[in-house]
Amino acid sequence: MATLLNLQPPAPREQQPPFAALLAETCADAAAVRDRIRDPLFGPPLLAASALSGVDSADGPLWLGLDVELDVLPQSLPELVRIEVECPLEHLDDAVALAKGDPRPLPARLAVRVAADGAGRGWAAESSERIAATGAHPVLASGLGAEDVADFLAVLAHSDAGFVAHAADAREVVAILAATVAALTGDDIPAAFRAADPAPVAALSTAAAEAVREILVAIAVPAGAGIDAELRDLGITADLGSR
Repeated sequence: MATLLNLQPPAPREQQPPFAALLAETCADAAAVRDRIRDPLFGPPLLAASALSGVDSADGPLWLGLDVELDVLPQSLPELVRIEVECPLEHLDDAVALAKGDPRPLPARLAVRVAADGAGRGWAAESSERIAATGAHPVLASGLGAEDVADFLAVLAHSDAGFVAHAADAREVVAILAATVAALTGDDIPAAFRAADPAPVAALSTAAAEAVREILVAIAVPAGAGIDAELRDLGITADLGSR
C-alpha cells in the first residue's frame, strides 16, 4: 500500500495501542450502560438523552445523543465526551449554531450527523466542511454510499476537526478504517470503502495507525454485535487484550 502522508507521529496516547477505545457501544438505557462491554477496544458508550434517567457520575463518561430539546436536559449531567445531534441538510445552520454556543454553551464538544435523503452529489463534502469549520465533529452515518463517504473523507483528511462514525457491523467498521487510510494515502477512497479489505489496516505501523486515529475519533456500533471479536480475528486490534 502507499505510504501515509504526514507520518509524523502525533502526541502519544498514554502508551495505549492506537486502536484503543475505537468503538463505542450503543446503549439503550442506564442498565445497559452499567452492563456494557468492559474491553480496551471500547471507549465511552453512546446513550440517547431521553434515556439518561438513572445514569450517574459513577457510570463513567458518555457520548450523548441529543434526541430531546436542549432545554429538557437535566441540570446535573454525567461527564460527556461529546454531544451528537442529527439534522436534515436544510437545518444545518441551526445545528452548527450549537457549536458556537447558540442558544447556550454546550457541556461537551458537538458532533453533527446530517440526514441528507434525496440530496444531490456533493452534500457530504459541503456539510462536513461547514461542520468542521466550527470545531465540531462531522458524523459519518452508517449506510452511506461509497461516493458520499469519499466526499466526506476528502474534507476530513485535511482537517484537524476529526470525525466520529456509526457502523452497523464489523464489515462497515473495516470499510470506514480502510477508506480513512485511503484518504490519508491519496488512494482510491470509494474502492477502499467498497472492498472493506482488513489487510492494509492490519498492516499499518503504529505511527500510521496513530495518524488514522487523529482524524477518526470513534465509531458507534450496536451493543452485543461481537464486532470486537471480529476485529481481533482480522488482526486489526490484535495488540489489544480481550475482555
